[in-house]
Amino acid sequence: MINVMIVDDERLTRELHREYVGRIAGFEVVAECAGARAAVTAVLETPPAGGVDLVLLDMTMPDGHGLDVARHIRARAQDVDIIAITGVRDAEVVRAAASLGVAQYLVKPFPFSTFRDRLAQYAAYREKAAAASGQATQSEIDALLGALRPPASIDVPKGLSAGTLEKVSASARAGSPMSAAEVASELGMSRVAARRYLEHLADVGRVERSARYGAPGRPETEYRWR
Repeated sequence: MINVMIVDDERLTRELHREYVGRIAGFEVVAECAGARAAVTAVLETPPAGGVDLVLLDMTMPDGHGLDVARHIRARAQDVDIIAITGVRDAEVVRAAASLGVAQYLVKPFPFSTFRDRLAQYAAYREKAAAASGQATQSEIDALLGALRPPASIDVPKGLSAGTLEKVSASARAGSPMSAAEVASELGMSRVAARRYLEHLADVGRVERSARYGAPGRPETEYRWR
């Protein structure tokens, strides 16, 4: 379980992000802070039981800047990761955040699917980092660093919708292997349509097909994000 602390001075935003985190397997909100000073205290001085693994950090708060919080955390708690969630688009702030090792920079507002994708990328990064040991190969290094990068765009063939393809891609990236029926149920679309999108993702190498056994009759095809 990844322990998450939400830092934002707006109560409704904290509630929204808490609800978002609660919908993603493997993550749990263990603390919430409304200001910069409280965030530093919660991470460095009086952390919650189990500690904090990931901080969802706003950049602008009445008592301090998110970058200052990140500097304090980086100076004394190297094992705590940070994802910036903010309305600040200033390039200097983004560069400073990157220099402080902020794992992701997510600009408000955004849909749940985007939030889910970024946390899924972060979870994949932690999994790869935990598995790495000894002398890493170049491909292992590329995979580790690439886990935090948003996926490149996918060409949309005639007859498919870019928006729907993005939703199907997000669904496939988010968790365990899924069948066309499961994707269709999650997204409220037909099984035939879901299969068309998944087959396209398989054809371009974004997902891999495998047979799912266990039920009577022919095995069902499931799709795993590569």
